[in-house]
Amino acid sequence: MTAYTATVTVRLKEGVLDPEAETTKQALERLGFELDHLRSADQFELDLDAESADSAAERADEMAERLLANPTIHDYEVEVEQR
Repeated sequence: MTAYTATVTVRLKEGVLDPEAETTKQALERLGFELDHLRSADQFELDLDAESADSAAERADEMAERLLANPTIHDYEVEVEQR
């Protein structure tokens, strides 16, 4: 077994209202920053042991599907690095 860190980034799908991002965008604009668009995201770092990077990615993907993201309203991506 090899130690891996899987990073799961969860975002609302395009078209789903993101009030946190909208509030942050407005605050940044009041501070003088110009933005076209802003999206918020949650990021989870999972330390796990697996046979391979592909196996670690599969496990992280299953965790995202079952708990970390709601596939109806969220998109997510998984990145795996060996520790």
